[in-house]
Amino acid sequence: MHFRKITIIGVGLLGGSIGLAVRRRKLARQTAGFVRRRASLKDCERAGAVDFATTDLLAAVWDADLVILCTPLSQMRSRVREMLPALKRGAIVTDVGSVKASVVRELESLVAKAGAHFVGSHPMAGAEKTGVGAARADLFVDAVCVLTPVKKTNQAALKKVEQFWRAIGSRVLRLTPEMHDSLVSRSSHLPHIIAATLASHVLNPAQPKHQAALCANGFRDTTRIASGSPEMWRDIALANRKNLTKSLDAFIADLQKFQRLLKKGDAKTMAKFFETAKQRRDNWCAGCVSPSSE
Repeated sequence: MHFRKITIIGVGLLGGSIGLAVRRRKLARQTAGFVRRRASLKDCERAGAVDFATTDLLAAVWDADLVILCTPLSQMRSRVREMLPALKRGAIVTDVGSVKASVVRELESLVAKAGAHFVGSHPMAGAEKTGVGAARADLFVDAVCVLTPVKKTNQAALKKVEQFWRAIGSRVLRLTPEMHDSLVSRSSHLPHIIAATLASHVLNPAQPKHQAALCANGFRDTTRIASGSPEMWRDIALANRKNLTKSLDAFIADLQKFQRLLKKGDAKTMAKFFETAKQRRDNWCAGCVSPSSE
């Protein structure tokens, strides 16, 4: 697997980690990066994530074989429109977005106008830290990367994108965009909403003054992902709001079941609740190569 030129649109945690992985594994003759702010150029140089970074989108995309969109979801459509004049025929465009149905629907036809091919991707890897300074070349090793082809997806392009993710260490899974969005609404998006709500509630200044001092490792572990990018998670929640609403409804119903047990003091059923949760998580952990950090 080798490309002449790979362009990364948005060189932050994910884009920077892709760049580092590509350069370490020599998967491209040249790796270019597009950033919005001139101040970010030096950050990219220090991290060594790309061969060159630029604030000129057309220059970054020009003559690229593979373009990877690593921007917030709300920016993807406009960036693709801007880069179309520089996108060469036969090029492949993919992304790292956490929501797929709307992204595939909006971007596939746009990319096709340039005679290029779009393949939706979602690497299930990440961290609460942001920016290229937090990038790691091994971020995608053993992480699942979901590809979301549709009927119009070019099969040769799909195969190349699959080979690319495998080449940087990912385990590839193919799902429809709709199935992907339904599943991640529970396993990825719901946990973030819970963590953010818990952090906001417990650390509210209106709580007693010693509250924060009594927040130890359990609280820290449970709320870690609440430190993720607010812009990114706003876009994810809005883009997947129908599925996320259903997941929230089901989760709230489960919380209310536990609340009723608590009010009744039903020790036997409560013990079963905790036993079931422990068993399910332990079984999941036993089957994981490494739990996703997203």
